[in-house]
Amino acid sequence: MHADIVDLREFYQSPLGRFAEHSIIMALSSLWPRLPEERLVGLGYAVPYLDRFRADTERTFAFMPAGQGAVNWPVGELSSTALVFDEELPLPDACIDRVLMVHSLEFAENPRETLKELWRILAPGGRLVIVVPNRRGVWARMEHTPFGSGRPYSRRQLTNLMRETNFTPSAAAEALFFPPSKLRAVLKLRHGFERIGRRLWPAFSGVLVLEAQKRLYQGLPVAARASRRVFVPVLGAQGVPTTRSRS
Repeated sequence: MHADIVDLREFYQSPLGRFAEHSIIMALSSLWPRLPEERLVGLGYAVPYLDRFRADTERTFAFMPAGQGAVNWPVGELSSTALVFDEELPLPDACIDRVLMVHSLEFAENPRETLKELWRILAPGGRLVIVVPNRRGVWARMEHTPFGSGRPYSRRQLTNLMRETNFTPSAAAEALFFPPSKLRAVLKLRHGFERIGRRLWPAFSGVLVLEAQKRLYQGLPVAARASRRVFVPVLGAQGVPTTRSRS
């Protein structure tokens, strides 16, 4: 079950959420310094991080899963948001250069099908970055943050999943070494926790950040499957009684 869009937005507006956002952005920046003239898709709730990259990109989209809900983004501009099913993205083949998954893979109904769909839309040599809760970390055990929901991963599990879906892991980073406490005294020490954690206990970070590249030299078996989705219009035409008299 996906985290709710209201809960996600409230978390990132809180002091703890803003500090978590900053820590993850630092990790992302070490993998993706700049994305000049590239097409970027954020899948899940990635809008707090898309602002870091969209100034350099050709265009940036925020795809939000139907089970989560969506908000307009960017604020005060034409919306670049779409409500999607993560196994059936409304894009043609090989049209995107980069994909950023945040608050997405841990909630996916079928992670392999989701990653295969991302493989389809990525251009040759396209890159994917996944941010997921670390199974060994404290954040995955605390339910007052979005990282305490869904399915956490170990680094080996995430790496194996990427390889099974024809991605080659290329770089990794960690974030969220400070405890997920709302106490102001603890949050003031976050810089020290982050600095020491990267040196002494990188395996126990709150989230894993893994980059992988689309692999082309091995084919993926394709199984014919009918869509499991049922689209129900919010407003549907009901018809009106005719005034024409019948003969």
